[in-house]
Amino acid sequence: MAEKVLVTGGGGYIGSHCVVELIEAGYQPIVVDNFSNAVREGNVPESIRRIEKLLKTSIEFHELDLLDRPGLEKLFKKHSFSAVIHFAGLKAVGESVEKPLLYYKVNLTAFMNLLEVMQAHRVRNLVFSSSATVYGDPQRLPIDEQHPVGGCTNPYGKTKYFIEEMVKDHCKAEKDWNAVLLRYFNPIGAHCSGQIGEDPQGIPNNLLPYVAQVAVGRRECLSVYGNDYDTIDGTGVRDYIHVVDLAKGHIAALKKLKEDCGCKVYNLGTGKGYSVLEMVKAMEKASGKEIPYKIAPRRGGDVASCYADPRVAEKELGWKAQFDLERMCEDLWRWQSMNPTGFSNGTC
Repeated sequence: MAEKVLVTGGGGYIGSHCVVELIEAGYQPIVVDNFSNAVREGNVPESIRRIEKLLKTSIEFHELDLLDRPGLEKLFKKHSFSAVIHFAGLKAVGESVEKPLLYYKVNLTAFMNLLEVMQAHRVRNLVFSSSATVYGDPQRLPIDEQHPVGGCTNPYGKTKYFIEEMVKDHCKAEKDWNAVLLRYFNPIGAHCSGQIGEDPQGIPNNLLPYVAQVAVGRRECLSVYGNDYDTIDGTGVRDYIHVVDLAKGHIAALKKLKEDCGCKVYNLGTGKGYSVLEMVKAMEKASGKEIPYKIAPRRGGDVASCYADPRVAEKELGWKAQFDLERMCEDLWRWQSMNPTGFSNGTC
């Protein structure tokens, strides 16, 4: 019988791609989401409906906010989970600077509810969706897992750091717990079918969805926040990773949990950094469209450069990013061109 894995935030961008990989790897994902970052289609996220159609399967879904402790208890009484993959949470850097209390309340309280309910129901295996923002302004590049953490430049990053610390302390106190903390760099791209991808609600907070929306004609112009950084062309440099590669990293993490690994930390990135303007050019090539942009002031909380040293994940998880920048942009453009207004009016 397939192992049941609870996927929180499974209707969102990364979560939905992970659901695909879980099903294809033989797991049974049970998905919960509160629709804060997912488009509704009846009683389920549109992303989950499309995955069901794509893979010719059915997926159990529950509309649930992790702040709803009784609802969470009810779910854990119904199912015997082998592990939890935790994606759910608010995730916009700029918004977190403007609304820090909201981020602390939602991200931290929800996670504490989840951890306590897991403990009560003896579910002791966790994969946590962390972020390279825990490293703050990099002291050295590329960033490996031994790089100092905690000097976060924004409240979003601090919530990821605080959750990591909770997990580490809990695993230290409870020796039968296992956790893998995955520090993502910058996921982009979409499933090769073009049926699921990133569909931000409102104005995109991340670079590539905004660039893609400019290319498809949904938005007039891209704002490039800062061109005076100490980088190749003055714009911010990031490590962009294909979302499918990222999703496969979670399957590798689940396998690691089987080794009674304790608490482990891994970077998921490619090890290569690209500037904002380099990404604009790559998307122009993939789309065949000119992407107009203007230079705007720097955003609070941004750093100049951030890219990974992913060798530990390759050594210990047997995982390595497979898709190059060209493929990332091609898959992103396929998703955006097939779904010009996102899930609300796509081609599925």
